[in-house]
Amino acid sequence: MICGRCRKVHETDEGHCPVCGRHSSYSYDFGNSDRYLEEQAPRVIEERRRSGLEGLVGGLEFIVINTEPHMLDAAAVELAMRTGHRPAGGFQDDSQRALVLRREGSASIVIRHRKGGKNPFLELNRRPRSAHLPNTRLETLVFSVSDIRAYHGLQKEAGRVFATEDVQEFGGCMYLETPPSPYTGNALGLVQWTGERGDFHSRGRESLEWSAPDPPGRAGSNVGFLDHMATRVRAEDRDRAIIEFMELTSYDFDFSVYVSVFNSITNVARLAPDEFAMVFTSGIRSFVSMEDSGPTEKFIRNYGPRVHHMAFRTEDIEETYRAFLDQGLEFLIGLVGSEEEGLRQTFTEPSARTMLVNEYIHRYDGFDGFFTRSNITLLTGATDRQ
Repeated sequence: MICGRCRKVHETDEGHCPVCGRHSSYSYDFGNSDRYLEEQAPRVIEERRRSGLEGLVGGLEFIVINTEPHMLDAAAVELAMRTGHRPAGGFQDDSQRALVLRREGSASIVIRHRKGGKNPFLELNRRPRSAHLPNTRLETLVFSVSDIRAYHGLQKEAGRVFATEDVQEFGGCMYLETPPSPYTGNALGLVQWTGERGDFHSRGRESLEWSAPDPPGRAGSNVGFLDHMATRVRAEDRDRAIIEFMELTSYDFDFSVYVSVFNSITNVARLAPDEFAMVFTSGIRSFVSMEDSGPTEKFIRNYGPRVHHMAFRTEDIEETYRAFLDQGLEFLIGLVGSEEEGLRQTFTEPSARTMLVNEYIHRYDGFDGFFTRSNITLLTGATDRQ
């Protein structure tokens, strides 16, 4: 049964939800469709407008990747050598040591390790293939907000919970963060800059400097801004993950692509055509076994729900691909797509330091879509190698 209220799948035929108690006629073998999203997405947009939330949240400002302490420096250098983001200082205080990477026109990357205290993501990381790196994951996606106190008040009125009781104030910004989502494993942050945009320093924080070699060839200039990120979510959590993201941001559900051969759905939420997009990938049907489930559901069984890859907009992708190959970077798949189709992409092997895959994506002039079905199918199949 799938409950019409809490949207959880339960192995029961009793006719009512064992969690929230709701009696339901939703008694069937679970399989995703767009029916629920098509019903609920307009409702969320209308609620945002009615409450005053619509338009308060903007685009992605930065992401936070947490690593094991002994891997931080090498992971930061690796990111600098595989993207167009460059070292931009860092900071440390009693709770963390963090290094920052920036690229003009893109969300920044903050990579850090905790110095102590509770890790709220720890249980999420205890999966068969991620338990050996218990502190490592892309944890938080941080979006701009124009009036953080108004946002906080409106979301609390709606019953939403945050990691801290009040908005946090730092030297150059005000900040708010949700707990990790039970559906995606991601936390969402909201930042309102009160000083220089991107200034992470405040009283009590020591500034850090660091450096890294340039990427090979012209890859540093060819690999551009963060285009999108893809989070793997369980089939039964797909609808709720997308609705939750819409409720917390100004993003709207755009479209889905079903890849039946791999039991997979790629779902896209967008703010505006040229803004960072959020992708959710789930199974069409829930996990059955490692032999019979597709790559998406097997990934979640091995690693838990989490961000699978970061996609960087790329120019001259053929040259960039060859340069990284010559450097020794390994890929899950070669280049897929073509200029005639309007799109070309590839996936790297996951990093041993961050567990993240890098996608390099080239959208050719005149291409007015976001993905192509053929590319999605090939890339989804390639992740089975993980």
